Amino acid sequence: MRDLINIRDFEAYSQEGKDWTEAFRQAVSKAAEQGGGLIWVPAGTYPTHSIELKSHMTLYVGAGARLNFMEDIENYEAVTTEFEGNRTETYMPCVYARKAEYVGVKGEGIMDGRGEVWWKAVKEKRPLGKGRPCLICFQECDHVRLEGVTLLNSPAWTVHPLYCDDVVIQGITIKNPADSPNTDGINPDSCRNVRIINCRVDVGDDCITLKSGTEKTGRRIPCENIVVADCNLLHGHGGLVIGSEMSGGVRNVTVTNCVFQDTDRGIRMKTKRRRGGVVENIHLNNIVMDRVICPFVFNMYYYCGPEGRERYVWDKEAYPLDESTPAFRNICISNMTVTDASAAAGFIYGLKEQPVRGVSFSNVSITMSRDGKPGSPAMMGNLKPMSGEGFFLRNAQDILFENVKIHQTRGNVWNVDESVDFMVK
Repeated sequence: MRDLINIRDFEAYSQEGKDWTEAFRQAVSKAAEQGGGLIWVPAGTYPTHSIELKSHMTLYVGAGARLNFMEDIENYEAVTTEFEGNRTETYMPCVYARKAEYVGVKGEGIMDGRGEVWWKAVKEKRPLGKGRPCLICFQECDHVRLEGVTLLNSPAWTVHPLYCDDVVIQGITIKNPADSPNTDGINPDSCRNVRIINCRVDVGDDCITLKSGTEKTGRRIPCENIVVADCNLLHGHGGLVIGSEMSGGVRNVTVTNCVFQDTDRGIRMKTKRRRGGVVENIHLNNIVMDRVICPFVFNMYYYCGPEGRERYVWDKEAYPLDESTPAFRNICISNMTVTDASAAAGFIYGLKEQPVRGVSFSNVSITMSRDGKPGSPAMMGNLKPMSGEGFFLRNAQDILFENVKIHQTRGNVWNVDESVDFMVK
């Protein structure tokens, strides 16, 4: 049986408790020598730089323990990874593992990324040398477990599983300030067999996002077989988001029994021409949303990113269909209750050459805010702000609304044109 390793046994390496980086390195080395083990962090405060785990290791952050990741950027090592679909050099994530199996982080304690120094550099447009680190990244790992811990103030994305298989993220809490840039909550990226269960995510960007690289990504691997259940998602730009990095495809996704509060958008799918990839077989069920700008957004003219203002992104004319044309299809939305939506009840805008296809809404109740401020339901060029609108649809085929009730609209309940094939039952 592998021994439990108490980080306090390595306190002599901690510079009198001021920097535990070497202590964690020694603990990981000992665990590797014995073939793995549990590195236990008892109650106390531990300033540290990055912790790199290996196979068959669990970092257990106990009740009353707090890992404070240090703010001296120059002392972080660099790693090669992918961020937003681009191969890049970033500073090593605060907890990191690459090509490991049976690896994880568990416990009742706190991990604080101390992201202020990183966010300030971005806001002031000061170069950092390398990309900002995620708080936790498992890269090319199998059998990953992340359970129980509280994650605060991530420098960038908070939890980033990348090219992983068999990932369980359960019972964690994530809190990043509303104005912290690109601090997404949980971003499975080209991963298979992922379960995100009973988590509370309150962040400065999207709460949970499913990604699979861009047209510039070397490996196009789908993000597939994903379950999100029993989660509370707050204050992000989107509650459950797919894209815009989706060139490898996103498929076989179930989201159920969740509450979204004060997210800008609720269910949000976004892409653009030349991105490629297919989003399909998505089942969204039993979700409550409150105080969202727009609960349902399917946007194939998403204009963010370095090419966001190029003509091919915003042009409403039809382009030739090829392998670079993205697609949204086979999406089922059922048993939803939405209150205080401000801009629109829903927004679907497909490409002229590739409409959004096969979306069904059943047993959905949407109540618009009586005094909601005008806002943009989706990020696309030349879209005027809306307030209290119903469903806005363009380039959408085989769209079904069954027992869908929309209350307190101040504009058209169904804003459609000849590009839309829909049925209301």
